Amino acid sequence: MPNYDASTTNNSKRASRLYKDLDLNFGRNPITNDVNKLTDVEAVKRSVRNLINTNHYERPFHPEIGSGLRGMLFEPMTPLTAIGLQRKVEEVLINFEPRINLSQVLAIPNLDNNAYDLKIKFYVVGNADPIEVETFLERLR
Repeated sequence: MPNYDASTTNNSKRASRLYKDLDLNFGRNPITNDVNKLTDVEAVKRSVRNLINTNHYERPFHPEIGSGLRGMLFEPMTPLTAIGLQRKVEEVLINFEPRINLSQVLAIPNLDNNAYDLKIKFYVVGNADPIEVETFLERLR
């Protein structure tokens, strides 16, 4: 029986675990005709984006998972609103993403587009490299 070790199949340096997720773009693997998989850091980055874009009561049987950011995007663009966005993102990531160590969240108001540039910096557990996820938050009707 072969002995499989996660560090031998993992693309990142010094990682002790391999994280896997489905590619939500549902791209097709040309060899297996199955849905593509996201592995390691890319899987965690996708999970972080999904958590901050989820509202409460959107996930069946888990109404507690969500950030509620969309409701705050209709508030006036003040420094207090930016701080509130940062705190909501920090709260949802600390509570529902155990694979990361959060280091910084920045919500930068973009007054010309009436939106926020959101930058999230974190470390994946078992990986020494810092990761940064940037997204653009704008209100939709």
